[in-house]
Amino acid sequence: MRKFVISPKGIAAELLLIILAAALLFGRGYAEKTAAVAEKKEEDYIKWVEFNVSCEALDKAYEYDAETYGKERHLDWVELLAYLGAKYGGDFSGYKDSDMEELAEKLSDGGTDIEALTKDMQYYDYYHEAYEAVLGGMVGTYKIQGEDGKYKDAYGLKAFHPIAKGFPYSDYDDFGVSRTYGYKRNHLGHDMMGQVGTPVVAVESGYVMELGWNQYGGWRIGVSSFDNRRYYYYAHLRQDFPFAGSLKEGSVVQAGDVIGYMGRTGYSTKENVNNIDTYHLHFGLQLVFDESQREGNNEIWVDPYPLVRFLYKNQSETKRDDATKEWRRIYNIKDPAAQQYKKGRKDK
Repeated sequence: MRKFVISPKGIAAELLLIILAAALLFGRGYAEKTAAVAEKKEEDYIKWVEFNVSCEALDKAYEYDAETYGKERHLDWVELLAYLGAKYGGDFSGYKDSDMEELAEKLSDGGTDIEALTKDMQYYDYYHEAYEAVLGGMVGTYKIQGEDGKYKDAYGLKAFHPIAKGFPYSDYDDFGVSRTYGYKRNHLGHDMMGQVGTPVVAVESGYVMELGWNQYGGWRIGVSSFDNRRYYYYAHLRQDFPFAGSLKEGSVVQAGDVIGYMGRTGYSTKENVNNIDTYHLHFGLQLVFDESQREGNNEIWVDPYPLVRFLYKNQSETKRDDATKEWRRIYNIKDPAAQQYKKGRKDK
């Protein structure tokens, strides 16, 4: 990827002028985006991301990626989306399939490549890094178990929908709406309403960073991606039996594993209390470009609604173990990222 090169001379004045001009010309949202890019240049990590890629764009980009894998010209879905992100200024409300098709055709013909097409795009590198942070662990190689129990090599979508297959739920895009418990704040996640005990699934392979009670989220699980770039938050889990029995902090989970069960716990300093009105899963996705963004005012949470819609194509099939009353996936996967992480821990 191309690197930003900037002279330290006059940075503050130049960036201020850029941000003020953006505010006057395009409004506050574009100015904030420009400021995020400017800060990336100055301090070498992204400070703010607004993920507005539509489900339709995700579908189309993934289709090109999967279909061209192993061919002479493999089209990378993150590169396709980053190109359109730079073209649209991050706003996919006007997305057209024809834009993606035109880009894919140019790259497939062999007359050009993504470097040549984006050399004059000022913000392509920003969108590529931002979208790679969101989508980086979702597509790749893995092994999948078949009905005969044997594993076979596969390439494609290795991330899963957060609700197990066959369990009904309802949702809408509620990211950013107001919340008042404890203090007035924005809803930094996505609520999926369903039935108590619905199996909750790990979206991406990773390790359990947090497991236990939080007065806002009730019983909750926090799973970090192996590169520590994504933090998945699953909250309001079931009273009395919130988690998969084998889980503990530090546990490695594979994408598609059952990690917990839907409930309505939370909004209480006392543990194991149902203070939420409706059974639902709160699903959140945090991006971490620097450890200073892990907690506090610098946190970056993105809207997972388009991702949830996109991942509906890949739901984990589960079955109930009557002896333990737990749900377990039917077909396991072997994610190279998980195997590499485990090996790294053993080598330390």
